[in-house]
Amino acid sequence: MLDFDKVKSKYVKYPDKSDFIPLVSDDGELIFYYLDEAGLQKAEYLTFSLGVTATFIQKEKKEILALLESFGGDVDYVTETDADGEELPDDDESDILTASYDDAPVIKLVNQIIIYSVKSGASDIHFEGRDASFLIRIRVDGRLNTLRSYPKAVHEQILARIKVIGQLDVAESRRSQDGRINLKIGNRTIDIRVSTMPSINGEKAVLRILERSSDFTSLETIGFVGEVYDKFKPYLDRPNGIILVTGPTGSGKTTTLYASLLAMNRDNKNVVTIEDPVEYHMDNVTQVQMNASVGLTFASAIRTFLRQDPDVILVGEVRDNDTAEAAIQASLTGHLVLSTLHTNDSPTAVARLIEMDVEPFLISSSLLIVIGQRLVRKVCTSCATTVKIDPFMKTKIAEVGLTIETHQKGTGCAECYDTGYRGRVGVFELLEITDSIRHMINKRASAFEIRQEARNNGFKTMLEYGIYLVEQGITTPEEVLAVTQVE
Repeated sequence: MLDFDKVKSKYVKYPDKSDFIPLVSDDGELIFYYLDEAGLQKAEYLTFSLGVTATFIQKEKKEILALLESFGGDVDYVTETDADGEELPDDDESDILTASYDDAPVIKLVNQIIIYSVKSGASDIHFEGRDASFLIRIRVDGRLNTLRSYPKAVHEQILARIKVIGQLDVAESRRSQDGRINLKIGNRTIDIRVSTMPSINGEKAVLRILERSSDFTSLETIGFVGEVYDKFKPYLDRPNGIILVTGPTGSGKTTTLYASLLAMNRDNKNVVTIEDPVEYHMDNVTQVQMNASVGLTFASAIRTFLRQDPDVILVGEVRDNDTAEAAIQASLTGHLVLSTLHTNDSPTAVARLIEMDVEPFLISSSLLIVIGQRLVRKVCTSCATTVKIDPFMKTKIAEVGLTIETHQKGTGCAECYDTGYRGRVGVFELLEITDSIRHMINKRASAFEIRQEARNNGFKTMLEYGIYLVEQGITTPEEVLAVTQVE
């Protein structure tokens, strides 16, 4: 009879378990899922060493990792590692997991919340006090939902635990603090940014979840389809110039930049990035973390990059005049620069740069294309059904000359937690800097005038692209109108 516990105890000792995993079939037979030849060899060796027989089935990596996450269920807090992956010595001799017996339930509770949030695809976890309770809320697909409410008595204990693992001052509760947590869940490495802030109901903590992953999303997956993809892709092959992605915080700008890098042939290019923070780790790319305390800013990093023979430079954000002028200088000296800018739409980006005291002739001679974007939730494919459009929505859409009679909408199921939506996709508008628009920029034309000229050249707004996604059954009119504006 198969002793699966013995198999599991041997399996968990492997340092890299991302390419194979053991399972038990309904008939009690041992099965190994494996990714590649290396995974198969490890699985075969394990069965040989235990003297058992097994069936070997090749699977995709994401399926193995999904099973691996639920295999152990423990959060493993880790310290910084050196280039060889060896654990660096910690100046603080105390282990962050060290706690008394009485504290164990709080440790377990915080671990469970983090594990559940990561597996649910949450981007943020909010720990916040109320007058008579303590709430935990998570943001999934851009929507903040209450996970659970606890008695007020656990407030301070949970905040103290978060401060310990975030390496913050536990005794300080009168000012805001920032920290970070590195941890592993299954075989996934997660970075968490911790922010605490005092309030009248006690301290509030927000954990921003960033997954360090080499599995990136393609342009097509994030929403670049059809005409939008065909227009944008050629710009990634340009030898120089600036590509800007605009939108508010949390609209997926960084993901778009990394999807753009993924679409490039990076083997024969020197790609360097300066970010705050480095959200994704990518092969064949030199990534730099901004550190203002030592003078490593976006602008100074760009100037350093120019002495490193770069082909493509990714700048996390154009925040000020120094960064804007450094990025423009890089583009004018023969480099392709990708960056983000906080504006409401793509035509406003030009006005924003002029407000930063950047000369219009520098903008017109360096800017290639500006992408405006938002994120909308996707209809859950497991419970999607065809419905008639709401009369109010139909009227609003008709104001821009578009007509929709029916669309797809999720009814709610276990797969989407009864929301009717699962996942998100981008809604885009592409402002190509043509000769006529360059002429207008030099004359300091307003964003409205630039938009009108772009419309004459075939420019389509985010609303129009969103309605196209509705027609394709990807999202709903309510989602599109919630994040775009009717002109």
